[in-house]
Amino acid sequence: MSALQEQAQALLRAAREAGADVAEVGLNVGTSIGVQRRLGKVEETERAETRELGLRVFVGKCSASVSASSIDPAAFARLAAQAVAMARVVPQDPYAEIPAAPPPMDAALLDLDDPLEPGMEVLIARAAAAEDAALAVPGITNSEGASASWSRSESLHATSLGFAGLYARSYHGVSVTAIAGEGTGMQRDYDFSSAGHGADLEDPAALGRRAAEQALARLNPVRPKTGRLPVLFHPRVAGSFLGHLAGAISGAAIARKTSFLKDALGQAVFAPGVGIIDDPLRVRGRRSRPFDREGQPGQRRAFIENGVLTSWILDTRSANQLGLKTTGNAGGVSNFYMEPGALSPRALMADIAEGLFVTELIGMGVNGITGDYSRGAAGFMIRNGELAEPVAEFTLAGNLREMFAALTPANDLEFKRGTDAPTLRIEGMTLAGS
Repeated sequence: MSALQEQAQALLRAAREAGADVAEVGLNVGTSIGVQRRLGKVEETERAETRELGLRVFVGKCSASVSASSIDPAAFARLAAQAVAMARVVPQDPYAEIPAAPPPMDAALLDLDDPLEPGMEVLIARAAAAEDAALAVPGITNSEGASASWSRSESLHATSLGFAGLYARSYHGVSVTAIAGEGTGMQRDYDFSSAGHGADLEDPAALGRRAAEQALARLNPVRPKTGRLPVLFHPRVAGSFLGHLAGAISGAAIARKTSFLKDALGQAVFAPGVGIIDDPLRVRGRRSRPFDREGQPGQRRAFIENGVLTSWILDTRSANQLGLKTTGNAGGVSNFYMEPGALSPRALMADIAEGLFVTELIGMGVNGITGDYSRGAAGFMIRNGELAEPVAEFTLAGNLREMFAALTPANDLEFKRGTDAPTLRIEGMTLAGS
């Protein structure tokens, strides 16, 4: 038994001795290092170590939680007593419980852990390669810098019902932001790569060149005219629609009746052929996990299948409220993605006489109760099936229920962020510009 597992069992014993009927423990320990470089100089290096603890106890149907930013066995009795005392004075919650869970799968099957810690010189070299490549592109006048980072954490979940699961995961990241133009005409753009294993990182120099080319393409934007147009969304912003969907079909929102999709279960929400998957078991996935925050096993699930909403996103409490079973999503979705379509992005825009290609979204103007959508945006006009002049300082508006139904995915899905979508085309959005 590892030290972390021994500490978890000690805290569970303390909770029972303090009077808890059942209890659960979450422990997380991690190490991270990072570097920030700008205009050829290393501006910042950092190293951090974290040790976090969470304890939830039940006394009957009353529960309370405590947390700490350190793991100190000498304080376990005090923390447990504090949690139990709090639980004894709060109202009962008829839906909350600590569920039983089967033994966890072997986390090694997911290959989430790259145990080799890169030296600071490796991170500096990655950041340097990205920024130097960006600055070498003609027309790039400045840089917001490049960063590189690595982290590794071990997460443990254990309950007094006998569940105990532990897994480790690592993270490597590189990002770069380039600036083109002068004075008030400057434009910036960025690119990044992240992966659990260093070998899966994209070439930093390629990131730098792409960030530079994207910044140059945005120079001298105009404000487009107000109208109603078809809109394509670049993959780096298309994933935001999956975030809106996840919020709308979360069990908590459905139980509170605060979602524009509260009556949509079993209905066609997207066009036929559209699928949206949550897959916590994808090997080397950015958000893969062998179990959720309640110890429930992960499983691949299609929340949207052939356009139809098949399930809510449920943890145990929201499932109990709705008379359903948990989907193993305590803590939210994992690798959440939209399946690719049949057409390339170029083919998707081929028949558009006038439209928009959006590469950046600004603000969070989304009403989860009504589905009304309004966000600032920037990108490029589409004219006669081709990308044309850059545009900025405009707002896109619509309603998510209508937008989902009018959505077509392209075939360029990449697993890059954890919540991923291909290029998306949405018909008939309102553009508020000049």
